[in-house]
Amino acid sequence: MYDRYYSHGPGTEWDLPERWLKPPETFDLATPVNLVSTNDIIGGNSGSPLINKDLEVVGLVFDGNIESLPSSFIFRMENFRAVSVDSRGMLEALDEIYDADRIVLELSEKRLVATEAEADAN
Repeated sequence: MYDRYYSHGPGTEWDLPERWLKPPETFDLATPVNLVSTNDIIGGNSGSPLINKDLEVVGLVFDGNIESLPSSFIFRMENFRAVSVDSRGMLEALDEIYDADRIVLELSEKRLVATEAEADAN
């Protein structure tokens, strides 16, 4: 994302919102954003959860490589790839860029968290 922005510059289709141009110092740029796997996907699988062997959601599928196009008919693990957004990258962005603390807590702690208004009402 930053490579495209700095290669093409502001005012192009790769322009970034201000919050991404000047992220907080606490934002960890080393956090993985995307990952690649050998999952068998076809068109229409975008948004599907990517689950590891422990049944944890580790990402959301959004694309495949060009070699995966015929996977509706045949699957070849040696060259078909699914591209997913990494859950760690989503959580880092929600926490540091978007300040969506309640959502991050609910996803991290696997429980509902009361909003401030709900907490005040109790």
